[in-house]
Amino acid sequence: MAIGNLVKSIQDIMRKDTGVDGDAQRISQLTWLLFLKIFDDKEQEWEFLVPGYQSPLAVKYRWSSWAKNQEGMTGEELVEFVNNDLFPTLKGLATAAGVSNQGKVIGSVFEDAYNYMKSGTLLRQVINVIEEDVDFNSSEDRHLFNDIYEKILADLQSAGNAGEYYTPRAVTQFMVDILNPQLGESLLDPACGTGGFLTCAIEYLRQQVKTADDSNLLQATVHGIEKKPLPHMLAMTNMMLHGIDVPTNIRHDNTLAKPLRDYKPAERVDLIITNPPFGGMEEDGIEENFPTKYRTRETADLFMGLIMHLLKNEGGRAGVVLPDGFLFGEGVKTTLKQELLAGFNLHTIVRLPKGVFSPYTSISTNILFFEKGTPTETVWFFEHPYPPGYKSYSRSKPLTIQEFDQEKAWWNNREQNEYAWPVSVQEIINRNYNLDCKNPHQETIDHGDPADLMAEFLEISQQVEEIQGLLKSELVQALG
Repeated sequence: MAIGNLVKSIQDIMRKDTGVDGDAQRISQLTWLLFLKIFDDKEQEWEFLVPGYQSPLAVKYRWSSWAKNQEGMTGEELVEFVNNDLFPTLKGLATAAGVSNQGKVIGSVFEDAYNYMKSGTLLRQVINVIEEDVDFNSSEDRHLFNDIYEKILADLQSAGNAGEYYTPRAVTQFMVDILNPQLGESLLDPACGTGGFLTCAIEYLRQQVKTADDSNLLQATVHGIEKKPLPHMLAMTNMMLHGIDVPTNIRHDNTLAKPLRDYKPAERVDLIITNPPFGGMEEDGIEENFPTKYRTRETADLFMGLIMHLLKNEGGRAGVVLPDGFLFGEGVKTTLKQELLAGFNLHTIVRLPKGVFSPYTSISTNILFFEKGTPTETVWFFEHPYPPGYKSYSRSKPLTIQEFDQEKAWWNNREQNEYAWPVSVQEIINRNYNLDCKNPHQETIDHGDPADLMAEFLEISQQVEEIQGLLKSELVQALG
C-alpha cells in the first residue's frame, strides 16, 4: 500500500472513534502504535544478534503477543487490556528499579502517552493495517518509514501548532554539512523536536563508522532533549530507525528547567545544532534558572544563553536557526549579542528568504554559525536567494539542498558578491549590536512618499465605492 494511503486509511478508521478528537490525537495514537511495532521488530533482531538478550517486557505485553494475530484480542477486551494493563506497565518502566536501557526507552516514550481510542473493534482494525502493511525488519520498509514520518509531519500542520516541530530537511542537511561533525565529538540538540538534526548528523557520522566500537561511540555521543511528549515519541522512533537501537540519550525533559550554574564542565559539548522554539514564552520561574542578565521569558533567548554556556570553551561550535527579531532586538537580546561577539567568533550569518518554513510560519529566519574561544572580528552575511522564477517557497516548491551549493562553494573562499558581504565587529558595535545588516549589493526600492501613497489609496478607495454603488443600482433594477 502507498504510504499516503496507509496513513490515510489508519486515520480514516480513527475518525470513526468517538474518543479521538482532532489530528493531534490521531497522530499521537498512530505514533505509539508504530513505536511498539518497531520495538517488537527490533527485539526479534536483538534476540538473534545479541547473546543473552532479555526483553524488559513480560511476554503478554509484547506486540507479537497481543497485537500480531489479526484474529486476536478485540472489542472491550482489547481496550480493557490496553488501558488498564499495558499502559500502566509501560509507564511504570520509566521509574522501575533495575530496568534495562531498553525498558527505560519504553518508559520515557510512554510516560505521557495515552490511548485515545474507545472502540476496541476500531483499534483492532488500525493494528491490523499496521501489522499487515509494515515490516520494520525489512530494510525496504525501514526506508519507507521516512515517508510515513514525512506524512505524519505534514499532517501535524493541521493539528494547529505544528510549526514548532519541523525544520525543512534541506536546512538541517546544510547545517550538518557545514559543521562537519566528527566521530567522537559530543553533539547536542537541546530542543530536538522529532529528531531531524540528529538523524542528519547520524547519517553524516555513519560514513565514518568502521567498527562495532565506532558504532557504539556514535550512539554514546549524540544527545537530544525534547520537552513535548509527541515530538519526543517521534524522535525516539526516528532514532531507532536510524540505527540508534537504544536511544537513552534522547531525553524527555525541558532543557531550560535546569539552572545554568548546575551544569558541570564535563557536560559541555563540542557541537550544538538546533532550531530552538521561537515566538514562545516559558512558564513563570524558568527564567530564574539563568543569571539576571539573561532573564526573560522568551524561549529563543533563553536557549541562546544556554547554547553559549554549554559549548566547550575551546573549539566548541554551533549552528542555530533564529528569527530576524533576534538580530535587531534589544534588552536581553543586546546582552546576548554583546557576549556572543566578545567570547565567540560569529563568523557567518546565512539569511534565509521568506517562505523557507512555509506553510508552518512566515517569520524570516537566519542561521548563525559561531565558535567559542576567540572574539569576532568580522561577520560574513550570505543572503540566500530564491531559485530563478520563484517568489516564495511552498509545499509543492520547497527549499532543496542543491540550492545551498552556492554557499558551500563560497564558504572556504570568501569573496564579496551579490549575495555575500562582510561587516566589521566595530560597525556592529556602533549599531548598538544590531545584526540586521541589509545586503549592500541589492538596490533599495523607493516606495514613494507616505503622504502621496495615502492620497492615492484614498482616491482608489473612493473609486471602488462608486463602482460598488453603480453595481448595486444595476442589481436592484435587474431584480425588479
